[in-house]
Parts: sequence; C-alpha cells; structure tokens
Amino acid sequence: MGKLNLLVVDDEPGIRSGIKRILESFTVSYPFMDEDFEFDVLEAATGEEAIELIDNYLFDIVLLDNKLPGIQGVEVLEYINNQGIDVIVVMITSYASLDLAVKATKSGAYDFVPKPFTPKELRNCLENIAKQLFLRRMTQKLQVEGKHIRFQFLSVLSHELKSPINAIEGYLRLMEIKKMGDNVDDYMEMVQRSLARVQDMRNLIMDLLDFTKIESGKKQRNIKPIFLREIAQQSIDLMQPLCIQKDIDIHLNCNDKITLKADRQELEIILNNLLSNAVKYNKQSGRIDLILKKEKNEVFLSVSDTGIGMEKKDIDKLFEDFVRIKSEETKHISGTGLGLSIVKKIADLYNAKIQVESKPGQGSTFTIRFPLT
Repeated sequence: MGKLNLLVVDDEPGIRSGIKRILESFTVSYPFMDEDFEFDVLEAATGEEAIELIDNYLFDIVLLDNKLPGIQGVEVLEYINNQGIDVIVVMITSYASLDLAVKATKSGAYDFVPKPFTPKELRNCLENIAKQLFLRRMTQKLQVEGKHIRFQFLSVLSHELKSPINAIEGYLRLMEIKKMGDNVDDYMEMVQRSLARVQDMRNLIMDLLDFTKIESGKKQRNIKPIFLREIAQQSIDLMQPLCIQKDIDIHLNCNDKITLKADRQELEIILNNLLSNAVKYNKQSGRIDLILKKEKNEVFLSVSDTGIGMEKKDIDKLFEDFVRIKSEETKHISGTGLGLSIVKKIADLYNAKIQVESKPGQGSTFTIRFPLT
C-alpha cells in the first residue's frame, strides 16, 4: 500500500477533523496502478504553522484554506511556489470568487474546491490528484532508470573499447621502434592481433547500434516472407573464418521451402548472434548444429554446440542487458553482453519463445519458436 502525505490547512477545527474522518478508510486504486494509495494526514490552523510544517516534512498534497488568521492561504501558496517545493495544492475556501480562483491558479494551485464540499467531492478531487502523482512518480522513475542505463551504456562502451585500443597502440609502438627488426614478416602476428582487436570493436559498435535502434523503437521494419535456408547459409558463410580458426564444423538441417514472415535484417541478427556464440564458446574441433523446421503452427529454430556449457543458475541471466557469464573458461572471450539481449528483444517482436538447455562441459542448445499465426 502506497502512502500520500497530506496537509490540511484550515482555522476551523471541524473542517480539519472532518477531512481526517473522510480520509481515514479511503484508498485510491486504478487498473493501471501497481498499488493502492492511502492518506497520512497532518493539520495546521494557521499559514505560519503550515509553512513550518512544509519546511520540515515532505507533503504530496496540501488542502489550503485561503481565509486564515495571520498570513492568508494565497500567501502560503506563493511561498510554496517561490521555494520550488514539489507539492500539489488545492485551495478550499468559503470565500470563493473568480478573482481568487484566477490568482490561486496563477500562483500554482492544482484545483479549487469551494466550501461546503461533500465527502464525495473531496474524494473525487483526491482520486484525480493520486492518479497525477502516480504518473509523475512513474515518469521520474523512468528518467532515473534512463540515466542509469545511459551511464551503464557508456561504462561498457569505454571499458570494452579501452582494452583493444591499448593493445593496438602497444603493437604499433613496437613496430614503430622496429622491436622485431627490419623483416616485415616478423610483425605479422602483431598485425593479426591488431586486426582481431579492430574486429572486436566493430562487433561492439554494431551490437550497440542494434540495441539502441530496437530500444528506441525507431528501427524501420520490412516484414515479408523470407526463405530461412538462404539466411541461414549466409550466416554460416559469415562464421566460416572463425570456424576455421577453431576447426569447428557447422551442420545445417533445413527444408528449402521453409518461409517465415519477418524482417530479414532481424533474422540475420538472431542467427549471427546465436552462431557467433556457438563458435566462441565451443571447444577446439567442436560441432554446431543449426536446425530450421516447421512444426504445426510454428517455425522452429535451434542452434546446438559442443562447447563449454553453463550452470542452470546462469541461464536466467543470459538475456539481460550488458550481462556476461563470468567463469575461468570465459574470462578470455570478448563480448559486449548485448548479443543475447538483442536476440530476446527481437524474438519478443514476433511473440516467439526462447528455450535454453545447457550442461557444463557438454554444450548448449538455444531454441526459438516463431508462431505462424
């Protein structure tokens, strides 16, 4: 149960106690809100007392009478506005007039309720305010989370780019001073390692571009029937240089006629990420099986490897943003922690279900089922 702190400012004890009774068992609930709200009520009999309470407590709502002994309610409202205090003010007064309503609104009042008001009128007013406060809190939460994601995004980017840049610079410095002599062939290993680091940076940049396009919802989609074997073979061809380095065989099992209504680029991203992981986390002279088939009302995509596998407790973390499973066997494998997160986001666009089966030392199988309806 959420709480909203409310301050009643009125010089009439009967009004203050009446509002407390109205709100004692009153809660606000809407279908879109994840919790109900109840009210904690404090009282003030004067404007001066109200300002003291406002300075020392965090209130969500102030019910403010205008006709008060000492400073008036409108002056309290002006104080709140001038101090930049984040609170919703509702004017309640028996001296209702158009001029006062205009002045109060200009000074930042949210609403204007003339006395005498019924319990229903007060509750209706507070229901609307509670909805506004909930939406405001959700907006603030999203902004905070957005800042956190941006910070995380930049932290990953700087960390992942720093290492390959330092390595490339180190190799170039060694070549600059001719550390290995004048024979160009003696530097080929440094050149190859530098090119590998450049490829790591390129992969990072492409992953980040895919991630931001999908997250922003601005990626242009071109949905049409796609022959899956054609895309699968293209992804396999792309992985061949990596496979040759580790002596890994990829076996494709796919009917030529299997089609799926999809965006070609999105399917390429899915296959490239799954196959790339199957190569990176595989063993030397390992095997990868890519299966594509039609089953009843769905298309079945499966990538299995004979690699290092993982513990069951790690499977649930796989599809989170920027998450990489750390172990003694994976600490030397480069990656952004975004590949499988991107796969999951794209699969969700098709209402597709992902299943992962894995055992340490025995490999992993990633299965995606695309509904055809």
